[in-house]
Amino acid sequence: MNRVMIVGASAGGLATAEALRRMGYEGAITLVGDEPCLPYDRPPLSKQILTGQWEPDRLALREQVEIDALGLDLRLGVAATGLDAAGRTVELADGSHVEYEGLVVATGVRPRHLPNCEGIAGVHTLRTLADALALKARLLPGRRLVIVGAGFVGAEVAAVARGLGVKVTMLEAASVPLAAAIGEQAGLFLAQAHHERGVQLRTGVSVAAIVSAAGVVKGVKLADGTMIAADAVLVAIGSLPNTEWLDSSGLTVTNGVVCDEYSAAAPGVYGVGDVARWHNPLFDTAMRIEHRTNAAEHGMAVARNLLNPDQRRPFAPVPYFWSDQYEMKIQAYGHLRDHDEATLADGDPAQGRFVIAYRTGTRLAGALAVGMPPKTLRTWRALIAAGSTWDAAMTGAAA
Repeated sequence: MNRVMIVGASAGGLATAEALRRMGYEGAITLVGDEPCLPYDRPPLSKQILTGQWEPDRLALREQVEIDALGLDLRLGVAATGLDAAGRTVELADGSHVEYEGLVVATGVRPRHLPNCEGIAGVHTLRTLADALALKARLLPGRRLVIVGAGFVGAEVAAVARGLGVKVTMLEAASVPLAAAIGEQAGLFLAQAHHERGVQLRTGVSVAAIVSAAGVVKGVKLADGTMIAADAVLVAIGSLPNTEWLDSSGLTVTNGVVCDEYSAAAPGVYGVGDVARWHNPLFDTAMRIEHRTNAAEHGMAVARNLLNPDQRRPFAPVPYFWSDQYEMKIQAYGHLRDHDEATLADGDPAQGRFVIAYRTGTRLAGALAVGMPPKTLRTWRALIAAGSTWDAAMTGAAA
């Protein structure tokens, strides 16, 4: 293989390029990104950037000299617009066409939007550095922020905003925030944590409209007619995979680019990171994971499979994510969604230190911890990786 093209210049795409070079690949690597800046880290956007603890230049995943050392054909500020899989060519927004022998799709995701909000000053989403800086400018003491969506992004921003003296109202359609992702018990614990710190959390509500005057946001109108005044609104209602450029490619696209257990979407085409929906044989299920750790691990695994087509290995990680909210560090391993049972396995939520274990079928599928030492998490991760049964894991936890 003499030419690899990576579409998407964020964590997953960069990890793939670096892994190719570490593994001895000396051919051409074209790395394409739609943002004009060098690859940067996104998790701090909802935390350190908003608080002002970090300046934007600290986000860079690598310094310019390190990028230069990779010997990339680097094309920033230009998006991919089409793929001819048969001809092994990618079309870019500037009209150019790039041929490849191996292709990595790492185009990530973008935020979902509410309808009829375009052009209203003070209505924000959070995905890019520009998004974070625009929101940061609004988070002033005494200001009123309404967050639509109480997922991890919305919750992290709520925590930061309260620390900055902002009045926060968080709206959630579900009866318990994050219940679909981490279960009701963990969701209720986080809801209580926000309530105790002054967040006005309203669950079981739906948004009818964003209200504005002279092009500036004034509030949010709920379906029941309630008006909530706002100086800024953050829309944090999830994301969509960036796959439109693949519409005529012949690749299967369903909630991401669909890949097999090797992360291959087609001969010579692989998916990496947030945009890839691949079959994880460890859990025997398809998953698409929007977490930073997965993007880096995924890129390394795909690089190996690209360079060793006759000795490919399935990508079968134990997914990991974390979230920082107030003084709490929330960490989780495994596949928590679609679980059949979630139960307190260690500690006490009233003390802010606990582990919740998740069962899918007869096996231990995941574990979420708040305020627990790293050793505890490593133990649970090892059980998940080993495919421990639920009964064996819970017997050990009770011992």
